[in-house]
Order: sequence, then C-alpha cells, then structure tokens
Amino acid sequence: MITYRSPREIERIRESCQLVAETLQRLQPMIEPGRTTHELDRTAEAFIRKQGGLSAFKGYRGFPATLCTSINSEVVHGIPSKKRKLKEGDIIGVDCGAIVDGYYGDHAITFPVGPIDQDLQSLIEDTRGALNAGITQARIGNYLSDISHTIQTFAEQRGYGVVKDFVGHGIGTELHEEPQVPNFGPPRRGPRLREGMVLALEPMLNLGTCDVHILKDNWTVITDDGKPSAHFEHTITVAEGGGIILSQL
Repeated sequence: MITYRSPREIERIRESCQLVAETLQRLQPMIEPGRTTHELDRTAEAFIRKQGGLSAFKGYRGFPATLCTSINSEVVHGIPSKKRKLKEGDIIGVDCGAIVDGYYGDHAITFPVGPIDQDLQSLIEDTRGALNAGITQARIGNYLSDISHTIQTFAEQRGYGVVKDFVGHGIGTELHEEPQVPNFGPPRRGPRLREGMVLALEPMLNLGTCDVHILKDNWTVITDDGKPSAHFEHTITVAEGGGIILSQL
C-alpha cells in the first residue's frame, strides 16, 4: 500500500534528507587515496549522531555499518572495512541513510578518487544525468513507470547496462516502502503519481553488462563482468512540475 504524506510529514522527511546530504558533503574531502572505507563510515556515524539522528542502515536486516561503500565493480551495498583503502583512479559509491524523529532520508553519490579515466567520469556524469531525467518525470498525473522508462532510455542510449535486480522505493517512516521504482520498463504502467508520494530514485548503471551477483558476505553486489558501476540516489516528492528533491542542500 502506498502512503501519501502530508506537507508536514514531507518536511520531516526533508529534515532527515538534509542530514544525509550534509553527511555526504562532510565526507567528500575525505574521498582520497589511502583513506579506508571504515574511516568514512566512522565519520558519518559520528556526525549523524551529533546532529541528533540515527543511522538508517546500521542494523537494518543485519547490515553492519552506517554507510554502503561500493568501489569500482561493486554496484551497491558494499560493507566498509578497515582493510579497504581507496586508490587513485577508483570510483566509490557512498550510500547513506538517516532517521530523525522517526522519519527517513536516503541519498547516494558516486565520487571519483583523485583523477579518473574519462570513461569513468562519463559513467558518473551519465548516472547522475539518468537520475535527473527520472526526477523530471515525477509529475502529478504521470505513471510510475514513466520514471523507470525515462531512466532506462537515457542510460541505454549512452551504452550502459541498467541494473534490474535492485530498484528504488517509497520512503517515509520506513526505509523501504511501497511502491518499488524500477530503473527500466515500458511507459504508462503502474500507479498514477499523486501529490504526497515520496520516492527514493536510484539508478545503477554499469560500463558493461547489466547482470550482477551478490558476494559471499550476503550484501555486496558486484557486476558479473567486473566492469565499473555507478550509483546515484535522491529522495524526492512528486509535484506538478516534476519531482522536488528533498536530499539536496
């Protein structure tokens, strides 16, 4: 069942999203060669707690950390590690969620680690572009799959594999709510978009195949061909002129 949020509730969700955005902004200068993903995670958790929030991810279905840190061919749900150090030329997807007064925020960015190859820079820019294209379709009266179709079309026109095994979602007083929001599919399907819908849109694009699998840690998702992947996510609310981003400072 889809929950339609009141303006007051949307402002509460925005508060959580703003904390997540501030957390990722704080982490950005730490994305450098030699830094461990554990250091990023520790900094994020301390900042969220200092601001009066809680991690949305830590303990969720047993996940052990505040951040998901996914490097290169890791698509999503990478687990921070004291042993995993960033290297120049890497890309890292950092996904963060927070809870403030019972409401959830969710936001992800893929960062370069120092100078990166042009194909990786294009992957980052185009994944962000696919997300932005999807957000424009989050208009009252559109269908849910209009978002999905637009993301897929944008990505595949540029030659990327669109991950189909993991999708976006509703969000509010739970991290994952109805409806699911795939990043693929035909237009004009699914529920009509209405005022009060709050969605976390999150395209995952690969330089190669769209096929992925989960590692033995039961969390980390990796591309089947070992080629890099990028992930961007914003929490948005449906509006007349397109989605309003709640997780942007």
